[in-house]
Amino acid sequence: MTLLEKFTSTPSAVAGATAPGRRAIIDIGSNSVRLVIYDGPARAPFLLFNEKVSAGLGAALSTTGRIDDTAMERGLEALQRFGLLAREMDVADMRCIATAAVREATNGIEFVDQARRRTGLEIEILSGAEEGRAAGLGVISAVPDADGIVADLGGGSLELARVKAGAVHQVVSLPLGVLRLSAIRASGKMALAKFVAKALKEAGWAAVERGLPLYLVGGSWRALAHLDMQLVQFPLPVIHHYSMLPERAATLARVTASIGKARVKKIPAISGSRISALAPAAALLRVLVRQLGSSGMIVSAHGLREGLLFEGLGPEERALDPLLVAAEAEGEAQGRFPGHGALIDQWIAPLFEHDPPQFERIRRAACLLGDVGWRANPDFRAERGLEIALHGNWVGIDGWGRAMLAQALYSNFGGGGGLAPGLEQLAPTEDLARACQWGLAIRLAQRLSGGVAGPLGKAELLRDETAITLVLPRSHARLTGETVNRRLKNLGQAMGLDWRVAAKD
Repeated sequence: MTLLEKFTSTPSAVAGATAPGRRAIIDIGSNSVRLVIYDGPARAPFLLFNEKVSAGLGAALSTTGRIDDTAMERGLEALQRFGLLAREMDVADMRCIATAAVREATNGIEFVDQARRRTGLEIEILSGAEEGRAAGLGVISAVPDADGIVADLGGGSLELARVKAGAVHQVVSLPLGVLRLSAIRASGKMALAKFVAKALKEAGWAAVERGLPLYLVGGSWRALAHLDMQLVQFPLPVIHHYSMLPERAATLARVTASIGKARVKKIPAISGSRISALAPAAALLRVLVRQLGSSGMIVSAHGLREGLLFEGLGPEERALDPLLVAAEAEGEAQGRFPGHGALIDQWIAPLFEHDPPQFERIRRAACLLGDVGWRANPDFRAERGLEIALHGNWVGIDGWGRAMLAQALYSNFGGGGGLAPGLEQLAPTEDLARACQWGLAIRLAQRLSGGVAGPLGKAELLRDETAITLVLPRSHARLTGETVNRRLKNLGQAMGLDWRVAAKD
């Protein structure tokens, strides 16, 4: 069986991924009402639209137990706008959910009834357990191997969920939203620590397994992480999978207790509405890390809303790799020839047969994205590769993975055999050198084949201890030429091997 026959008879790496049409979630929280519209593959949806209104439904909850009239009207007006927008954007499936503020307010049902009359929207009021489970599933959707405790901090509540082996286990909802923390802290120096310790004990979480990472979900946690990035001058301004050592929680608590608003306002990623939440959120994070014995903190870009989408998938689709699903969707949308990236990955695989699995999946993603730069200005295609890898809205990938993907695309799009600038801050140079080899191999495949499947189905790329050999049938020997030979040579030099072209009958 030829490579082309094998490829066409083998399911796609993301077989089973579906594109179910546009989906929308209206999330009615304690701080804000938000509309998010998703498109693309169900396993790796991308954001088509995202807008929030700071309605403040939970602002008066701790003092009056009610949603005040002004906040209710702001929330209802937001729902009217969002309902109309979703219909105009041809949303195929919309879900409207409410969390702590509506769940706990004495007039929460009144808000739901008014929303139904004025907008026609049916609002689901999630229980604390349902909210925590959805947040846990959201983290799993973005970090499939997550093994730790998800902490979803909202305005009205904090949900904790134990996640392991792709499932959500123990869940608890605590009245520790950012809108409530100031009142708790005002009652004494150690009041927050005592409150959290008591709440965890009563919920049966006092004896939870220690030494686990804390996966942070929610806007206030993300704002803290953006602040930490500024403090440590982290080279990659991407929040998903940003990790912090446990001692950073105490540092952030000290910094936010004294930092001026003017300095925080200079950080573009932190919205003005989040500034007042930084200090209480940092104080809670320090307490949680101590109480749970956390090994560190990892930020998740996915949370409640993505968890609700993930919950609706079947087992086979949940098991798909979100990075590869997203990379294939992007490659198919921007590349010239459908399916070519997966074929290239199989064609160059004999050169890298000893790569560990974590290398193989990043290489596969690079191949799937190997043609997305063809529309760019030729002088800036290498930079385009860096941009796509480093700043793309990917999940299922950390800083090391982004750097490896960036190096592969940089080399593929003409960056040469050297390392791209700055990536050594994210990944070891020996790893980046391997990614450079992937990129040069993809670049060879693209030139040899002209971007279509046929030539790769006839050619072979082999490796032994001394050389790389490009094997062509005699009927297609003329596929070689000056450019192909030069790219084969560059690849051989990068791998420290000789190179040659051989013919076969």
